[in-house]
Amino acid sequence: MNTYTVHLRRHGLDPERDVVLVKEGFSWPAFFLSFLWALWHRLWLAAALILAAHIAISVGIHYLRPDPLTQAIVVLGVAAIIGYLANDYRQEKLAQLGFAVDAVVSGLNKDHALRRYLDTDPALAADFSS
Repeated sequence: MNTYTVHLRRHGLDPERDVVLVKEGFSWPAFFLSFLWALWHRLWLAAALILAAHIAISVGIHYLRPDPLTQAIVVLGVAAIIGYLANDYRQEKLAQLGFAVDAVVSGLNKDHALRRYLDTDPALAADFSS
């Protein structure tokens, strides 16, 4: 089971925009598609910083010419750091947009976790369905 934080913005509750679940822990999409992942989630500053880091690493590798093992360690290390911090960046951005962490819920996937969350608050579930 995965664990998700439920971020809720209560003004004019719109289920498509005002309830967001963010997975806790490592983000594999951010690990493999770091820059594109940040753009997909509208994390503009994070995307710019990730792109700058990738450019700096590429320039450093070009000029320093380390052995292939060192190159792989550096690239995978940066990708791992991005993967570990990615969901925290999303949570921080949601807080800036006026979302509050309302609960922590576990589920097999996002939909299952959302259903479990709505089962705990029937009033919210009624708002959600109307």
